[in-house]
Amino acid sequence: MLKLRARDAEDLQVIAAHLQDAIVPVSEMLYLPQPQRFILVANRFRWEEAGETGPAAPAGNDAAFAEGRPTHFERIHCGLWFEKVRAVRYRGLDRRARGTMLELLTIKTDAGGSVGLVFAGGGDVQLEVSELDCFMEDLGEAWPTQWRPQHAPADQAGG
Repeated sequence: MLKLRARDAEDLQVIAAHLQDAIVPVSEMLYLPQPQRFILVANRFRWEEAGETGPAAPAGNDAAFAEGRPTHFERIHCGLWFEKVRAVRYRGLDRRARGTMLELLTIKTDAGGSVGLVFAGGGDVQLEVSELDCFMEDLGEAWPTQWRPQHAPADQAGG
């Protein structure tokens, strides 16, 4: 069970790595203007329990079984929240489609005080923050899944 805090861009990249390929229902994202907080609940793939690090590692239950590695992987519910959020902009996402599931690709920052949650398919959420203060915490128990997120090799991406 992970519980992490990010106060700078380097810390945030650790959180982003753990949340890569997380499934986020549109209905589970909320901005609270008065406490200046943006929160979401995700269904994250537990990369740290996958036996190898990162999404570029090979998949396939046959190979895993032959090598003595686990033949299943895990997902877990995870809370993510940002404090000191002055504004939120949604691009390429229909917030009214509350049943839509989004796949989180990464979280990035820029020097202008913005944090971007980047989703597959081109959608993103931009958070304008006065100071980076982010928390991530696993919630409940993990459950098994046989599916490991797959990514095109870098030389095949985008083409």
